[in-house]
Amino acid sequence: MNATEYNELVKKSVEAQEQWKKFPAPARGQMIRQFGNRLRENLVSVGKGVTRESKKILVEGIGEVQEVIDMCDFAVGLSRQLYGKTMPSERTDHRLQELWNPLGVVGVITAFNFPVAPWGWNFCLAIVCGNSVVWKPSPKTMKVSYLCKKIWDETVDKYCIQEHKEHQYNLLQIVDGDEYPAKWMAQDDRISLLSATGSTQMGKELAPLVSARLGKGLYELGGNNAMIVSEHANLDLAKRAIVFSAVGTCGQRCTTLRRLIVHRSKYDELLEALKKSYSSLPIGDPIKRENLVGPLINQEALDRMQNVLNECREQGYTVYGGEPLTDLGEGFVQPAIVEVPEQCDIVRTETFAPILYTMKYTELDEAIAIQNDVPQGLSSCIFTDNVQEAETFISAVGSDCGIVNINIGPSGAEIGGAFGGEKDTGGGRESGSDAWKQYMRRSTVTTNYGKDLPLAQGIVFDA
Repeated sequence: MNATEYNELVKKSVEAQEQWKKFPAPARGQMIRQFGNRLRENLVSVGKGVTRESKKILVEGIGEVQEVIDMCDFAVGLSRQLYGKTMPSERTDHRLQELWNPLGVVGVITAFNFPVAPWGWNFCLAIVCGNSVVWKPSPKTMKVSYLCKKIWDETVDKYCIQEHKEHQYNLLQIVDGDEYPAKWMAQDDRISLLSATGSTQMGKELAPLVSARLGKGLYELGGNNAMIVSEHANLDLAKRAIVFSAVGTCGQRCTTLRRLIVHRSKYDELLEALKKSYSSLPIGDPIKRENLVGPLINQEALDRMQNVLNECREQGYTVYGGEPLTDLGEGFVQPAIVEVPEQCDIVRTETFAPILYTMKYTELDEAIAIQNDVPQGLSSCIFTDNVQEAETFISAVGSDCGIVNINIGPSGAEIGGAFGGEKDTGGGRESGSDAWKQYMRRSTVTTNYGKDLPLAQGIVFDA
């Protein structure tokens, strides 16, 4: 896509939003309801599209589409709950209130590992809030993105609100390309909110461009997620959570478990159990339901993983697994476990691959300090049956992440809660809770229904 094509596309998006914002929010919600129903009819086919391009296993691909469907359901209810507030005024015969109105055009940038779910979080909220969406998918997953656009257009064909069918097609526009379109969106004053999902490096490149025009940015960036396994943990439960969180999507989730911090009394037992589980993982063609681990996205990702593992070996760390499985095809690899004596620079750096670093702790405050001592702040968890430990972990002296779990792994979020993290993860929040407010503009309204004009703070000004 060239600059002229991009500008024309955004122009259409602006025009579409100008019409869309005039419709009542519940009517906008009904369009999302019908879109969700169309996705239900195409659940498996779209899920297979996710799997073919992202290379995650089929059950994950279908699950990702289901997440968009769930988000549609959430947004339908939200369309009747875009609540403002009424606050007491200090002035007689005055009312003070807060209103929420549509924001404009929402730009959405998504990554290859979750090609539809983060888009769905943004799209559903943006649409019911009265906005249009310009979507730049990863170049690696363009086909499934256009499939989603096709399903939206089919929804418009059958259920468009009143007239303006053409504008309702244009509520979703897709930008085709890699680096330059992302920068165009970041610098474009017509983009009222830029929601970008990807690496921390990507966020650090785009955020200054958005800030330079005083634009709004929502960033969902890298994670370096940890699990603390207490001496009071259910080890069987912890083991199952570790394996799923560490090897699911072949370690290519922003919420993938990358650091395992285990109480010294439980370390050896748990490590042996993990090594046994890792050795029996069904790895292979992700479209076949019997496989639980597919390949890395490409050879470049595999090479990065091997370089990191070689560095670990050079530093004297013990590495289990990690061998390329070339007989299965490009990108296939045995997930790796690396024992480290302490948290070092290589552990503090996110590697987007199935590498699990393990280390020991003695006291809970030590474990929490290790958990927090990384630049990223997305997801975290503790396994413990001790109430005091659990409450400490979620308290002000506990995890500094946006997602803080107890007796469940760091990977796999529900749409009802706001999703996002702190520090180098970007600070954004998407999906549930009150994340919808980011897609609207807030107006504070003061109404004088009396016959006098009192000023705030008791100021008297007679002219």
